[in-house]
Amino acid sequence: MNEPQTVPPTKNNSATPDLSPTTRIEHDCIGKLAVPADAYWGIHTQRAIGNFPVSGVTDGDHPSLIKAYATVKRACAAANAELGLIDADKASLIEQACLEIENGGLADQFPVDVLQGGAGTSANMNMNEVIANRALELAGHQRGDYAFIHPNDQVNHSQSTNDTYPAACKLAIVDALHPLIDATEKLRQSFHDLADKHANDVKLGRTQLQDAVPMTFGQEFHAFASFLKLDIAAMERLVPDLTILNLGATAIGTGICADLRFRKAATEHLARITGLPITAAPDPLAAMTDMSAYIAASACLKNLAIHLKKAADDLRLLNSGPRAGFGDLKVPPRQAGSSIMPAKVNPVIPECVDQCCFTIFGMDVTVNWAAAEGQLQLNAFDPLIVHEILDGMRLMTNAMDMFRANCIEGIVVNLEAGREHALRSPSISAALNDAIGYEAASAIASESVASGRTIREVAAERTDLPAEELDRLLDPITLSRRLGQTCREHR
Repeated sequence: MNEPQTVPPTKNNSATPDLSPTTRIEHDCIGKLAVPADAYWGIHTQRAIGNFPVSGVTDGDHPSLIKAYATVKRACAAANAELGLIDADKASLIEQACLEIENGGLADQFPVDVLQGGAGTSANMNMNEVIANRALELAGHQRGDYAFIHPNDQVNHSQSTNDTYPAACKLAIVDALHPLIDATEKLRQSFHDLADKHANDVKLGRTQLQDAVPMTFGQEFHAFASFLKLDIAAMERLVPDLTILNLGATAIGTGICADLRFRKAATEHLARITGLPITAAPDPLAAMTDMSAYIAASACLKNLAIHLKKAADDLRLLNSGPRAGFGDLKVPPRQAGSSIMPAKVNPVIPECVDQCCFTIFGMDVTVNWAAAEGQLQLNAFDPLIVHEILDGMRLMTNAMDMFRANCIEGIVVNLEAGREHALRSPSISAALNDAIGYEAASAIASESVASGRTIREVAAERTDLPAEELDRLLDPITLSRRLGQTCREHR
């Protein structure tokens, strides 16, 4: 099928419709309006194009949302046909049109701004109109011949924006979880590989930016991998909540205009089509304003961002130098870091990750505000919520792929500096507490700092502990593995 070339929209709220051959005239409760003749959308979409010229980001910029909405409409058409609520042949045409959209067809036909008013009504009518006009075309009818297949009477039968749009939003988030989890798992594995490589390489642990006790580079990298393992588990736990849907509840949850059998049939068809554990919300009215699943998805993204920021910030510190910083490791040099200081190289990849994380923190605030603004029987701000979450998921997916490929896989550890820092840390004197007492160990630590000598050297002079015992007590590898862990989960 050749997709149409979209004609630029006319001034679409004019009282006098454009009667040129490049347009067709449609009507709604407000009046008549010219629509581009080769557009699959109709008058409701055309009005929305003119009404919401704000962000420049359209519903079509979220392919997972368009795909999910077409899937919801296909399930509803199948349910309507099964129950005899619409003609079976027309339902089949609707389903064919939905399948085309699900497979990426007509992708340029969803031009409504994501920050639309109306709780997603424009998105719903855009979908209804595109499906109707493509179904008409499949049946050999002209676009706009709604006497045969109507966007409301057939495509939207037994439905409302208020039950189908949130369903599509939640399924879109579920769909976007797949690349997000994949990127998280790949980054987790990359940290694991780095940890395995440096399982026996000692370094200094630090608390509050002060010298602490020994650990291994492997343990440090493995901690980042463990964070991501928690994030993956949290993402997977989102699916059951995101698949509690409210089809058949229509306008406010009372099911007006829907056959009483439709709720069950539509839910079952959608579960069969998607293979997801989709169930109907137990309280349809409460489900209309319950934003719990969105809030959980946003919080999950925020926690992932916190973990990524932690890893990026730690790497920036450990990479600091090359003369006056920590110098524990080097992140890959990616570009010159100054327009005036020769040979300066900055940790640009971790810095980019940080900025992505800051964006997610803002996303979470936005989602929480929008979720909290659901007055009475509807929350009107699903469009903003799903846009922010889907954008955030895409951003995190890209950030993790970049972080892994352009930074983590090229990290070089400074083995000599790591061991030297570990041996010279005054805090290693804590290993002597049981043998000589805290006060004596503290005195050794103070002299070590003052003299610049190691704890081992000072302890040899100030205690009568045998050399073998000092070596055993102060062995950095032994000290780093008191709980038996290396750089994998303790089993």
